[in-house]
Amino acid sequence: MARRHLITGAASGMGKATVERLRAAGDEVIGVDLRDAEIEADLSTAEGRAHMIEEAKRLSGGVLDSVLAGAGISNWERPRETVAINFFGAVATLEGLRPLLAKSQRPRAVGICSTSLMLPGNAGVVEALLAGKEAEAKDLAAAEPATTYFDTKRALAQWIRRTAQRPEWGGAGILLNGVGPGVIETPMTKPLFSQPEMVEAMSKSNPMAVKGYASGEEVAELLDFLLNFENHYLLGQIIFIDGGTDTILRPDLV
Repeated sequence: MARRHLITGAASGMGKATVERLRAAGDEVIGVDLRDAEIEADLSTAEGRAHMIEEAKRLSGGVLDSVLAGAGISNWERPRETVAINFFGAVATLEGLRPLLAKSQRPRAVGICSTSLMLPGNAGVVEALLAGKEAEAKDLAAAEPATTYFDTKRALAQWIRRTAQRPEWGGAGILLNGVGPGVIETPMTKPLFSQPEMVEAMSKSNPMAVKGYASGEEVAELLDFLLNFENHYLLGQIIFIDGGTDTILRPDLV
């Protein structure tokens, strides 16, 4: 039976690859992005998030089988937007659409994190994010923007872990998990590959056991599974798809 999914960040990169994969399998997908999507919304604003939720209710008929919070940016020159989209936009998506998931017979939800959550960051920003203090988190990130992307992804992973086991999520059969991609070749990362200093920095921050970076389609394969799996036991996990980065940087973590 075909399933109905909602995916943010649907117009490019991993989100677009996932949309195409799910539709090729015969499923219905409601895409969300700034443009070129069924729902055009700016998830960096409260108004955009509210618009997305209302349109999702209308287009889905009130029921979603899965939600992928995939919208995100990686731009050290835009720390406030990074905070707004990567964390608060993702949380608003997942929490705002949870009532629609609750009406599905097999609801699944996924947030896209990152291997960057392993890197040193700003604990104050992470604390403000998890406390839901958006204005404070933006101010702190703007003061020290270098690690904002890392901080938002670390906070999102922690939010997923803390939220997944709650009665209204796992207790209600809504299985929430996350993925932690390493360096993926997407339109967002493409400019980095033309900068030798960034290529060197990525090789140091994301050491790999395999050769070559992954495509968005490879991550889409994992996302497809997490949005559709049938068992009722996979919950609150951050699954890294990184060519071995996690095992190299944290070999003793179990």
